[in-house]
Amino acid sequence: QVHLVESGGGLVQAGGSLGLSCAASGSIFTINTMGWYRQAPGKQRELVAAITTGGATNYADSAKGRFTISRDNAKNTVYLQMNNLKPEDTAVYYCNARKLISASLYLNNYWGQGTQVTVSS
Repeated sequence: QVHLVESGGGLVQAGGSLGLSCAASGSIFTINTMGWYRQAPGKQRELVAAITTGGATNYADSAKGRFTISRDNAKNTVYLQMNNLKPEDTAVYYCNARKLISASLYLNNYWGQGTQVTVSS
């Protein structure tokens, strides 16, 4: 079992920045990818960005150029720096950890409790 604890988030004006962090504990050896998803009211949860233990990253088109994901393997922590935030970025952001087998196959899928990000116009 892997336990994920998120921090960060909050309220920011459009054009501002926020940072999120997520610390993993437990059976870390069972995961190799950590990332962030978000879910806005009435919408499906969607990938924002993910990063593997080796540092390979994957970003949603909406995040490219504005968000940066990074990780500290020694601390088992993943970070998401969000710049130039837009009102449409408003959502609950969830930390995710999994063992990625291939682009579409994964095991051991874990979720954090979620943190609210609100961007005012």
